[in-house]
Amino acid sequence: MLLRSCLLVTSKHNPWKKGQRLFSSFSSHSPKSQQADIVSNNISINKHCLNGELDVAREVFDEMPHRTVVSWNTMISGYSRWGRYDKALSLVSTMHSSDVRLNETTFSTILSACGRYGSLDEGKLVHCLSLKCRMEIYELVGSALLFFYANCSQIEDAERVFEELNGGNALLWSVMLVGYVQCNLLSDALDVFVKMPKRDVVAWTTLISGYAKREDGCERALELFKWMRNDEVVPNEFTLDCVVRLCGRLGMATEGKTVHGLLVKYGLEFEHSIGSALIEFYCDCDAIDCAKRVYDAIRKPSSNASNSLIAGLVSMGRIKDARMIFDRLNDKDPVSCILMIKGYAKNGQVEESKRLFEKMTQKTISSSNTMISVYSREGEIDKALNLFEETKGRRDPVTWNSMMSGYVQNYRHEEALKLYVTMRRSSVESTRSTFSALFHACSCLGSLQQGQSLHAHLIKTPFQSNVYVGTSLIEMYSKCGSIYEAQKSFTCIVSPNVAAWTALINGYAHHGFGSVALLQFGHMLKQGITPNAATFVAILCACRYAGLINEGMRIFHSMEKVYGVNPTLEHYACIVDLLGHSGRLQEAANFIEEMPVEADAVILGALLNACWFWMDMKLGEKVAEKMFSLEPKPLYAYIILSNIYAVLGKWGEKMKVRKRLRQLKMKKGRGCSWIEVNSRVHVFSVEDKTSPHCHVIYATLEHLTANMNSIVQFQCSSTMLDYRISV
Repeated sequence: MLLRSCLLVTSKHNPWKKGQRLFSSFSSHSPKSQQADIVSNNISINKHCLNGELDVAREVFDEMPHRTVVSWNTMISGYSRWGRYDKALSLVSTMHSSDVRLNETTFSTILSACGRYGSLDEGKLVHCLSLKCRMEIYELVGSALLFFYANCSQIEDAERVFEELNGGNALLWSVMLVGYVQCNLLSDALDVFVKMPKRDVVAWTTLISGYAKREDGCERALELFKWMRNDEVVPNEFTLDCVVRLCGRLGMATEGKTVHGLLVKYGLEFEHSIGSALIEFYCDCDAIDCAKRVYDAIRKPSSNASNSLIAGLVSMGRIKDARMIFDRLNDKDPVSCILMIKGYAKNGQVEESKRLFEKMTQKTISSSNTMISVYSREGEIDKALNLFEETKGRRDPVTWNSMMSGYVQNYRHEEALKLYVTMRRSSVESTRSTFSALFHACSCLGSLQQGQSLHAHLIKTPFQSNVYVGTSLIEMYSKCGSIYEAQKSFTCIVSPNVAAWTALINGYAHHGFGSVALLQFGHMLKQGITPNAATFVAILCACRYAGLINEGMRIFHSMEKVYGVNPTLEHYACIVDLLGHSGRLQEAANFIEEMPVEADAVILGALLNACWFWMDMKLGEKVAEKMFSLEPKPLYAYIILSNIYAVLGKWGEKMKVRKRLRQLKMKKGRGCSWIEVNSRVHVFSVEDKTSPHCHVIYATLEHLTANMNSIVQFQCSSTMLDYRISV
């Protein structure tokens, strides 16, 4: 058999080399007093280990003149219990070298320690030794062996252990199930689960929690819970904790309340973890008063419960209520403070955020990260940078991401990209937030080369299929002019959500592929994805580019009736633009009059632009006059009306509009162009002399202009000569 073919360890240089010999039995060869001392010392070691006093326990152990296998196992278990796996491994090596026979407890303890510590090589040596001693047949050893391989992500080795040992070891089924769930192999986990000879509440909870951790597995987790209930398996607090959080994440208020009823039925509603889960559930379902009632019913709320309620109140904008809970806390932990810092900043009370941060006695890296974000949102990027510099030596990936996002928010996109280079040189792992922020920076810069370089880095990470990173990648390629790459990026996303579909539809719309955008919209609906407000903006723009007026109007009217999305000013502007672009100006004007909301400058501007395109002076004048009454006065309204008069030869009216424009003492911003060279974006505007190479640029431009003029003159001369010859 495969397991029997493991290489037995015989090298004299190996710490596991020596054969097994029985340690002398003190029960038959030692006085009773000596045996009593050993038992007493073992009890003392165990007591100190339970209290975490490992050094004291080791002193007792080292001073023992005689030890049994129980003495060794107690000390090894103590190290393992407190995460001192290196010490546990070292002691087992010493135990083996001292000719003490390792028993079932030793093997199961040390294999578990190797699994938790990730010591693959040492664990394999222990495995070989267990085979030599025929210990793998014991239930605890076999289970620990399977746990070791699964925890070290050696799932194929775990499967081989399972196939060989599961016949006489019922415990292996549960361990194999846990292994598959840990490795995110949920289809394999489900296969094992279905074949299990007995499915207890632990097995059900393991599989449910596995699906719950996946973005696309929440509904499946709830189906499993219903199946569990139908099998009349009584859920425990861990099952219900997981399910009630799931209901909150999915916004399933009715189902969550049913689970709350089960918690009351089983007397679990006052468990600390359950209280936090219920509070989070009601907060996620916007039932903040219900969350508060749950909190008030808890006799001594844990910090987790308090933080859950504070987070819910902050998200609902109820800062005063959040502060009341916060002020009542005896121990204000860093999490509570961070939540309030975010809450104050969100409510515009930035000074309160700063004051609370300064008062914090225990400033964690998380609190510094939060404050960097607060400074950045307020435009105080220099303060954010100073705080970032102060975190040197303590930074985690979130610190870097916060600073890069701060640069992007403050339009300092190139600094964000430079910081990413520094982050890479510092050997800091990128996260999905890293790529999302940087792809947005490339979009704003219009830098396709930088975006492609980042994409090359992304491919080497597990985030390429992530929906959030994928969406930002689609937007980057779309805005940088590569719709083909945007489509390829979309296909890499494992489970596209509405944001990903919207980004793709928007990309096709703005590239002029309105019909393809509509086709993608149809595919999205077939996948069961419900469109949101942003999706409708994208698809209405697509209809405008494709000239599909009737289709656009049909989609607009379906928004509220079919999908429950209330139209906003942005949607109304799309319809006005759609009608105006197709020449149906009066219909667009009537649409504006019938709108349930007051038209803003964008909507009126869309109609005025259409009037300019179709040279409808009369309607254009009416729309422009409406726009002149708005505050602030839209500058482009004067310019468009002036252009209409100029094209129609109404020079007197044109001069009057220009005079009114001059009286406003407003200037139109200069247009600009840009070009990307060697991953750097160069921006140019009219009479721009900011570039250090401006003299060379203008000289080259004059040379090109002269060449173009000479070509035009030559072509004109050739035409005249041809004409004379023909005459």
